[in-house]
Amino acid sequence: MDENQTKVVREFILAGFSQTQSIETGLFVLFLLFYVSTWVGNVLIMVTVVCDNRLNSSPMYFLLGNLSFLDLCYSTVTTPKLLADFLDNEKLIPYDQCIVQLFFLHVVGAAEMFLLTVMAYDRYAAICRPLHYTTIMSRGLCCVLVAASWMGGFVHSTVQTILTVHLPFCGPNQVDNFFCDVPPVIKLACADTFAIELLMVSNSGLISTSSFVVLVSSYATILVRIRSKEGRQKALSTCGSHLMVVTLFFGPCIFIYARPFSTFSVDKMVSVLYNVITPMLNPLIYTLWNKEVKSAMRKLWDRSGLTWKKQET
Repeated sequence: MDENQTKVVREFILAGFSQTQSIETGLFVLFLLFYVSTWVGNVLIMVTVVCDNRLNSSPMYFLLGNLSFLDLCYSTVTTPKLLADFLDNEKLIPYDQCIVQLFFLHVVGAAEMFLLTVMAYDRYAAICRPLHYTTIMSRGLCCVLVAASWMGGFVHSTVQTILTVHLPFCGPNQVDNFFCDVPPVIKLACADTFAIELLMVSNSGLISTSSFVVLVSSYATILVRIRSKEGRQKALSTCGSHLMVVTLFFGPCIFIYARPFSTFSVDKMVSVLYNVITPMLNPLIYTLWNKEVKSAMRKLWDRSGLTWKKQET
């Protein structure tokens, strides 16, 4: 296929959720509430960690603040475009913007997978090696691990994007999802994509599945190494929020990426779960399960209230 044929498709049409305007308007309000909640919850956690000296000096909460930042980025890659499309009947996205969205989606998504793995290691060090915890998880190492998570996401996404942009798109241009992602986009290519699909599944699928296995294994190791009943209960209390977040994030990702690029009717709903719902729920899960975060938030609220009263007087 020649150079001109490969560049016929200049824009894609996103399938969206419905063709009925009244339903689209209702979904706009619902997803706007989700997006605002995501921003409020994650920004609140970041501000709390930064403003509370005790939390800011803890490796666990330093990583939690970075996770909240990643959740904000992850949701922002897709949700604003989704909200705009609810009010637009055409739902068009230029080819270049589609590739950019795909690239940043995988940068942030893979970085979050790696960061969750780092957080599991942090819990392992805190519970199984408490006397050496502060030495093992120094601030310098935490910064290096966060940077490595971002770098890993960048490398992963670069591979996915390069494989995608080299495909010719000259026929159908309707993406069967509400955002540009690798599986629905490469299905539109005017070429045999079997080998590329295998490469992409081995990339995204391997990262999501292996990270999930490492996470579950680390938490299982923690529970096995703790002999006392009280110790296990404490470990479950500490790691419970992490396990819930891991399940909510990795379950849908493995379902989407660790299989051949065939389409199921539930794919769009699963995409909503890990793109929109999980970033919104993470702050709620961590604040409900974590007494220290709730206490720090109350102190921050009381402090801001006192400051406001002083300004009024």
